[in-house]
Amino acid sequence: MAFETKEQVLEKILAQKKPECPDCNKEMNLWEVPPITCGDGLGWDSPYLYVCFNDKCPVYVSGWDNLMENYAHRASYRCIKSPFGNNFEVMPVFSPEGGSGQIIDDQVMAEQEVLKESIKKGFSILADCYVSKDDLTVVRLLLDPFEPVRVRVKAAEMAGDLAGIEAIDLINNFKFENDVLQRGAKTAVEKIHERHFTRECPFCAEIIKKRASICKHCGLEVAGK
Repeated sequence: MAFETKEQVLEKILAQKKPECPDCNKEMNLWEVPPITCGDGLGWDSPYLYVCFNDKCPVYVSGWDNLMENYAHRASYRCIKSPFGNNFEVMPVFSPEGGSGQIIDDQVMAEQEVLKESIKKGFSILADCYVSKDDLTVVRLLLDPFEPVRVRVKAAEMAGDLAGIEAIDLINNFKFENDVLQRGAKTAVEKIHERHFTRECPFCAEIIKKRASICKHCGLEVAGK
């Protein structure tokens, strides 16, 4: 299974229609999973869930008495559903406000609009770079942590086709925050080497000609290595 960023997962979820709670028929809220797990400690299959926050939902209303009578806990249940599963389940809440701070419906929609505009702008810049062969801007976008991931992944693809060998050290020495970008950067470096008939010395990591027998930087024999 390919690694996905939270941004990519969220895009998939926002394309879905929100489910209705099977107990009260009210539309469920989009909810961001907190960094701690509950229940069996294994966590959920998504960084986002759907949760019913209707205080008149039968599951929530009856949950207070049920948990008090059976477990002597002042708590209740909220109905939940994974965006990628078919089953409805419940999670415990310990106050009427419990978990409500994780509701992100309005916030996410606003952030998504900003993200869409950023992606649109980034792709427009990359299109101009392709026409003008502006490899410096392409590499800058790839290394900019404030740019959307989709823009940076596309910049990695273009860097492999446009960038010069001076970009190799910049890319290799940058710490990318996820596997998607890291793989894209690695592929870009490989393409740059291929285009310029170069490679990295196995001893000093400096850039040398692919067919070199002796590294011009460290003086060691690299033929066949």
